[in-house]
Amino acid sequence: MLDHIGINVSNFKQSKNFYAVALAPLGYELRQEYDATETVFKYAAGFGTDGKADFWIIDGQVNTPRIHVAFTAESCEKVNAFYAAAIAMGGTDNGAPSLRPHHYYPNYYGALVLDPDGHNIEVVCYALS
Repeated sequence: MLDHIGINVSNFKQSKNFYAVALAPLGYELRQEYDATETVFKYAAGFGTDGKADFWIIDGQVNTPRIHVAFTAESCEKVNAFYAAAIAMGGTDNGAPSLRPHHYYPNYYGALVLDPDGHNIEVVCYALS
C-alpha cells in the first residue's frame, strides 16, 4: 500500500494552482507547504484528504519519463468534475471521461489529463454496475 507519492514540477506556483483546483472535486486540499528553510527541496506542497498529504509536488527538474498517477473518485460525476477543472486550469486532454472496459475493467470509468509539465494525471471510479 502506498503512503504518498511526489512528482517534480518546473513551475511550482503554476502547478500548485493547477492541482489545488483540479483535485478539489475529489476532496483534496493543500495540506502542507514547505520552502528550502524547512526541507531539502526548494519548494514542496502536499495535497490530500482527511488531514494527510499523500500527493506531493516538488519544485525541480521534471521527471523523465513523465509520471502517471491515478486517483480514485467516489462517483463518475467527480471524475467529470476533475476533468473539467483540470482542462480549465490549462491541462491537456489525454482521455476524456468515459468507460474504458477494453483497457481495464468492465466498470472502469476514467479521465486523463496532462498537467502543465506533461505528467499523466488520471481519475477513475468503479461506481457503475
